[in-house]
Amino acid sequence: MLYIDVMSRTPVYEQIIEQMEKLISAGILKEGEQLPSVRALSLELSVNPNTIQKAYGELDSKGIIGSVPGRGCYVMPGACDILKSIAKGKLPELQALAQTLMAAGVTREEIIRAIDECTHTVPVKEETK
Repeated sequence: MLYIDVMSRTPVYEQIIEQMEKLISAGILKEGEQLPSVRALSLELSVNPNTIQKAYGELDSKGIIGSVPGRGCYVMPGACDILKSIAKGKLPELQALAQTLMAAGVTREEIIRAIDECTHTVPVKEETK
């Protein structure tokens, strides 16, 4: 389910958070579904249990998962909405990056094509001049 890139500069707990968020956003982990226990995920990923606990704690503080004492951690109702809201909050960063790229001479079409490629949509046709 999860994969840890040991060569990445991104801390392991952040990799776990990012992948869990993607799984929830994609609907692979559904609201109310139980997450693997800290111990089980620690063994599966060969990661210190404290690292898993830190990732789960961060997800819990965002309201994406919740823990039930003695029962485990579960995906919270509304987790997808929270993740969508967080993602939409990053749009100003995208706008600032687009402005920087355009100031450096990257065309609007090149920017749109790059976005289309990462969203798997049909590329924008070049405008004829």
